[in-house]
Amino acid sequence: MPPEYLPSVSIAKQGVCLVNHVKNKSMNKQKFSATFLILGVLCSVCLVVSNILAVKQFDIHLAGLTFPSTAGLLVFPIAYIINDCIAEVWGYRATRFVIWTAFAANFLVILLFQISVILPPSPHWTGMQPAYASVLAQTPRIAMASLLAFLTGSFINASIMSKMKVRYHGRYFGVRAIISTLFGELADTFLFTALGFCGVIPFETVIKIIITETIIKTLYEIVILPFTAIAVKRIKKSEGVDVFDRDISYNLFK
Repeated sequence: MPPEYLPSVSIAKQGVCLVNHVKNKSMNKQKFSATFLILGVLCSVCLVVSNILAVKQFDIHLAGLTFPSTAGLLVFPIAYIINDCIAEVWGYRATRFVIWTAFAANFLVILLFQISVILPPSPHWTGMQPAYASVLAQTPRIAMASLLAFLTGSFINASIMSKMKVRYHGRYFGVRAIISTLFGELADTFLFTALGFCGVIPFETVIKIIITETIIKTLYEIVILPFTAIAVKRIKKSEGVDVFDRDISYNLFK
């Protein structure tokens, strides 16, 4: 090769190296896998849907007793199961990201629902406006109770799961999942029901809802636990990730 072309070849090689370096650096910055993103989206969806379903109240009749509950019970526990999976595989910091993302999604949906209810209905829609508003419109009290309860319960669940994993060296996943869910669901249900319904429905009913939903949501976790354990094991294997949160900050924001 003629000597005059050598500088050009050298520059070209350096350019290729620089491009490869940038690509590799960009790939290294990609922290979230498709599995993680799917679980995060599902968590947000479950939260939003459960808040809509929670408008309907129904009674559970068991052993001659009546236990009041809400239809949100059908979906909301799934958000805690996903929370457990993410905390177990990717750790507290990744779970914190998902919790805040789900919170933001729920806040946006509540805001859009409120705006849609305020919009003046068309003449042919006037008759349906009350039914539409009764399902989607949330008072500021209910909205704030829902958001605060979700944040509190989710962070309690994630921090307990994370700390117990370190303490027991990754063993006893089932026990850790049940305990974290019990405390997280109890805090969530207590705050939402107490802040949202005290003074609106009888106090005795508020207590019954708190006890009923906490027990049923925890039982939900226990029934699904074998499938959760299998899912966690497979995700760890496929992702090659099993985070232990040693020496981290449990700050809610960073």
